[in-house]
Amino acid sequence: MKNRFDWLDFIRKVAVIAIPVALQNLLTTTGSMVDTMMIASIGKTQVGAVGLCAQFSSLMFSGYWGFVGGGMLFFSQFYGAGDDEGIKKSYGLTVSCMMSVGLLFCVLATCFPGFIMSLYTDKESIREVGISYLKIAGFSYPFTVLSSAMAALLRCTDRVKIPLYGAVASVATNIFLNWVFIFGNLGVAPMGVRGAALATVIAQAVSVAVIGVLAIKSRHKYIFAFRGHFKWDRELFSSYFKKCSPIIANEVFLGLGNMGINVVLGRQPEEAIAAVAVFRTLEGLVIGFFAGFSNASSVLVGTQVGAGNIDTAFKRAWRLVYMCQGVIGTVVAGLVLFHKPILTVMGMSGESFGIAFGFLCIYAVAALIRMGNWTMNDTYRAAGDAAYGTILEIVFMWLMVLPAVWLGGMVFKLPTLIVFGLCYIDEIIRYVMMQVHLWNGKWIKPVTPEGKRGLAEWNVKKLSKNIK
Repeated sequence: MKNRFDWLDFIRKVAVIAIPVALQNLLTTTGSMVDTMMIASIGKTQVGAVGLCAQFSSLMFSGYWGFVGGGMLFFSQFYGAGDDEGIKKSYGLTVSCMMSVGLLFCVLATCFPGFIMSLYTDKESIREVGISYLKIAGFSYPFTVLSSAMAALLRCTDRVKIPLYGAVASVATNIFLNWVFIFGNLGVAPMGVRGAALATVIAQAVSVAVIGVLAIKSRHKYIFAFRGHFKWDRELFSSYFKKCSPIIANEVFLGLGNMGINVVLGRQPEEAIAAVAVFRTLEGLVIGFFAGFSNASSVLVGTQVGAGNIDTAFKRAWRLVYMCQGVIGTVVAGLVLFHKPILTVMGMSGESFGIAFGFLCIYAVAALIRMGNWTMNDTYRAAGDAAYGTILEIVFMWLMVLPAVWLGGMVFKLPTLIVFGLCYIDEIIRYVMMQVHLWNGKWIKPVTPEGKRGLAEWNVKKLSKNIK
């Protein structure tokens, strides 16, 4: 008799992981929206400047997220196999690599802010505001990186609520200190965007402190096992970078490609630059829900692959992809439906309002496909295949998307909405290719002995079924 898939248990497991992560990202996005609303009350130039600074932060994200993706591959599979030493060593290696990226971007932002802003825009007024923001905000980067590393490990080891509590504390701190520093309350002199930057630094430090304290209180045996973190052997080191390199290359090349796109968007009219800043904040809301499914994929698929339960991992994988797309479709439909109050409260009016609404309409279609691609790629990574989705993303970004956007915006001077639409022209092609790869199962590549044995047995069963 064929084993029935336990949907109720599956949905419960997804909810346990995805909901706290989605709530954490929703909180973060809400904090960003409040930031935007507060800064919008100063002026659209300030909104545009801080939005461009956020794109530099996104480049840093691309630099360290490859290590998060690679790290979660090892955390989840080692956790599924019950290998405590493997978890500790891979976490120490992940944190070391991530912090090197965070410190590099901290130095760039605080020491060379003028050079950075000159890359992103040719508007002098926006550049000056951005410089004053980056000089302070850059100090938040190491805290951001550390909290991301801690959160990744905690989620892969059944402590998904702790990062959520850290986000609550961080967002609450950020909103309160924005009110104090930006507008000059409680006896503090008004600081404008510099106040927003200072609030960000303190809020990220609070996040690290709260996560650390709660991890200690919950007696988490991996996150502070400093002696075990740095006992790397050649086999682990080689395996780690072999698996992580494609993910790191993916994130870095995509980050550089997105930087090229942002350079084009940063040379649109000032109304469009302000609209881009607001759109990026709303995009974070969509990505926040996606991140819940991404983490669920990494944990629910990765742990089963590591434990050798390959058939369960395969059945969970395709269901996670379609569930993610269903949720994302609902979210983007809501943004479009309630666009008027949302964009108005975030300071959009006149031409900026029209451009921002156009962005949302285009994204409503593109996000449905894009988040499916992203979920499949994260599922492949958790199962050990870091190469397939990476190669597709890099090739299409550099050979199709970036040339189209650059020519459209810089050479042919097409309208902003057309240039924006060109950012997504590759998604449907990649979706078809990713679906084919999903169903053939070739993305399952375990790193544990249990997983390798399970894969061999699964392949034998598949072969026998095909013969019959």
